[in-house]
Amino acid sequence: MILSDTDIKKSLRSGRIKIAPAPDLKEQLGSCSIDFHLGNRFRVFKHSSYPFIDLRGRIDTAQLMKEIVIPKGEAFIMQSGDFALASTIESLELADDILGRIEGRSSLGRLGIIVHGTASIFDPGWIGRPTMELGNLGVMPVALYPGMRICAFTFEEVSSKVEVPYNKKPTNKYAGSKSPLASKITQELARQKDKGKSRESQDKKTR
Repeated sequence: MILSDTDIKKSLRSGRIKIAPAPDLKEQLGSCSIDFHLGNRFRVFKHSSYPFIDLRGRIDTAQLMKEIVIPKGEAFIMQSGDFALASTIESLELADDILGRIEGRSSLGRLGIIVHGTASIFDPGWIGRPTMELGNLGVMPVALYPGMRICAFTFEEVSSKVEVPYNKKPTNKYAGSKSPLASKITQELARQKDKGKSRESQDKKTR
């Protein structure tokens, strides 16, 4: 069940949803969503430094990106076809029985700006500054200004409290993030590779 504006306010008061700094509900609260603002830190690919991304390679994906901090009053220019990671100004903390969904704003979507590629769900127990997967699908560059309303969050109640909330999962990669973090999938694949080698070694011992 998606929370209405009434239930979002109740959840904010009870602490089931925590947003910091506290939102201006008159400006940010919609009928069933709440707007978040764009931060000033971005990560972009150093595409001229590497020929391709090898998920099983020795180069950590974090090394493939660089951070850009936009000075106050200036804009981050999204060229047509560009991709960048960015964080919201707000941090978000969810109870163990609520999930969040990040959505784009229609006004920006009409210019070609998307805020997520595939990762729209923030699991129960999420804590940190949400990271957006910004893209420009339009034909013209767009200037994005830190502090502008960039996305909206909707919230849903799950059927019961989850057994293992996101921030307590030993394999979680992004809990507590304060800036846009690069993909950590290479670490995940490396762990799988190590487990595979360990199983092979055990199999040889039992033969």
